[in-house]
Amino acid sequence: MKLTWYGHSAFRIDAGGASILIDPFLIDNPAWDGGWQEPADGVTHVLLTHGHDDHIGDALEILKETDAMLVANFEICMYLVGKGVKESKINPGNHGGTVDCGGFTTTFVNAVHSSSSQTGEGGNIYLGNPAGLVLHFKDEPTVYHMGDTDIFSDMALIAEFHRPDIGLVPIGDRFTMGGAMAAIACRRYFNFSGIVPCHYGSFPVIDADADTFLAAMEEEASKVLVPKIGKPVTL
Repeated sequence: MKLTWYGHSAFRIDAGGASILIDPFLIDNPAWDGGWQEPADGVTHVLLTHGHDDHIGDALEILKETDAMLVANFEICMYLVGKGVKESKINPGNHGGTVDCGGFTTTFVNAVHSSSSQTGEGGNIYLGNPAGLVLHFKDEPTVYHMGDTDIFSDMALIAEFHRPDIGLVPIGDRFTMGGAMAAIACRRYFNFSGIVPCHYGSFPVIDADADTFLAAMEEEASKVLVPKIGKPVTL
């Protein structure tokens, strides 16, 4: 499995014969200046955790210009269909559901956050409930992208039922868990073999680095991988 972080919560995962973009916030992402074309090269799937603009990002353009499948909740799928994505290219689900993506499955699990998109006229469009996404591959590690979330006790059930190996964990505070709380979530509820922190370092109002998280992980800090932005790592 090859994983590439593009800053904020945007990841590419190449595994199981699939090339997956999760929350592809790229063009307007202050942490990434490479556009969306390179990250989307050969992409087969676009996965979205929720409807905020810093997570939907460039999904519309990518889906229009590639043959990628959209995997998201029903509201986000239909919102993007209304903007020109073909219905034949959507694979909607919702909390508790698992969808077959060919080469892997995606399960929608809880996240404590909100989900909408700005209309540009001072309003917001409701885009369903926020989710975390658990990706199961046949012969690769199971990946849990937490989305944007606070800690919640039912993380214990996600750990019990899905046993994720890799956690993609928001740590930036203000809009998600801060580093200390994210460390408690990882240490209390999961037995990750690898943890990649995200949702930090992109905007001034959230934490600039992963130092608080690393310190709070204490003796388990060795599980934490802080990849360079845009540089693939093998898991």
